[in-house]
Amino acid sequence: MMRESLYRAVWRWHFYAGLIVLPMLMWLAATGALYLYKPELERVVYGTWTQRQFTGPPTALAPMLDRVAAQMPGRVTRIERPADPDASWRMTLVRPDGERLTVFVDPAFGQVLGSAAEGGVMETVKRLHSLAITGPIGNALVEIAAGWVILLCLSGFYLWWPRAGQRAIALRGHPRQRLFWRDLHASAGAIVGGVILFLAVTGMPWSGYWGGWLRGAVTASGGGRPAAPGPARGDHADHGSADPALPWSMRHRGHPMGHGGADIGPDRAIAIASARGIESAWSLTPPAEAGAPYLIAAATPRADGARVLYLDAADGRVLLDAPYATFGRGAQAIEWGIAVHQGQQYGEVNRLVMLAGCIGAWLLALTAPILWWKRRRAGRLTPPPRADNRRARRGVAAIMVTVGALFPLTGATMLAALAGEWIWRAIRSRFAT
Repeated sequence: MMRESLYRAVWRWHFYAGLIVLPMLMWLAATGALYLYKPELERVVYGTWTQRQFTGPPTALAPMLDRVAAQMPGRVTRIERPADPDASWRMTLVRPDGERLTVFVDPAFGQVLGSAAEGGVMETVKRLHSLAITGPIGNALVEIAAGWVILLCLSGFYLWWPRAGQRAIALRGHPRQRLFWRDLHASAGAIVGGVILFLAVTGMPWSGYWGGWLRGAVTASGGGRPAAPGPARGDHADHGSADPALPWSMRHRGHPMGHGGADIGPDRAIAIASARGIESAWSLTPPAEAGAPYLIAAATPRADGARVLYLDAADGRVLLDAPYATFGRGAQAIEWGIAVHQGQQYGEVNRLVMLAGCIGAWLLALTAPILWWKRRRAGRLTPPPRADNRRARRGVAAIMVTVGALFPLTGATMLAALAGEWIWRAIRSRFAT
């Protein structure tokens, strides 16, 4: 009896979690799947802009920047050299009116091939994925949804777990029958549920509230990035939180300061970085004010290839050299999770597994309402029955709220759901009498 009541209590929570989160899950899965294929989609959208038009070695950076400025007046705030020798280089350029552009450049002669809004179409996809395009409220909604997805996956695994000789993976019956859709939903969840759970957990560090808390906790525990020697400055326009070239653990942090005055120039900065092992693919952020350093970051898809180098712009002195090995264990784990989340850490197999998770999320989201429709009673759509055992109900609710405490925004909506159900029962009971 207790076991049956526990099953019903978990089932009811699973139902409500799905009701709340499935539309957002479909949105995250669709935009996430698009972002997995960023290089291919950029080639489709921008065509020849993404490829070099001239042969020959890249020209020096200083004359290249002069030629770009002659074609498109503005200040270059970042230069990106790709690993593919046949691909064009990209620069972030701020125009005199403040507009920020991504400029595609052939490095042989500094020829501008085309330009787009900063980050291009895939930056828009990324901002749609996180709902950052709508501001803090949208980002908070994604964080709430990710917390509910975690609970949806955990409760789903409990409901799927084979009992009394049941098969773990099955597809019985006919599409006209509820059994068919139940098996399809459960089997799909068993196959891709782990990937969806992984995506939800590893996406949390990018959230506004919980991600900020995690960043602070990792730093406070000594598990973050290595501390910069000497004075540091934060909230800089082109460093710290503003530079997408930085690993997650090094964003939203101050950068080391150098001496004002002279400038060694971008070519000398890159020569120093090359001598220290950052050669094939990199991004360079020039100093935007006196005393600010040159920032060179290795452009690598793998977390363990991350490396950040800060150079004093006045004399080329190394202010900070932070390879992945110098990150704390917490930062390393988060960087690894993000790289896997984006389908980059283990090559094409990694990307296909993450894509399977996105497709599986849609399959689960589409089969769930069909399954609900198939189990309607007397023509009415109703939630799963409440557990008869009060201890089971309270126990499951306590577990869910405890888990929700790890993700406060999600936890707040759980309390709201509990209060709403209690109020609804009280209203029905009052009218029933």
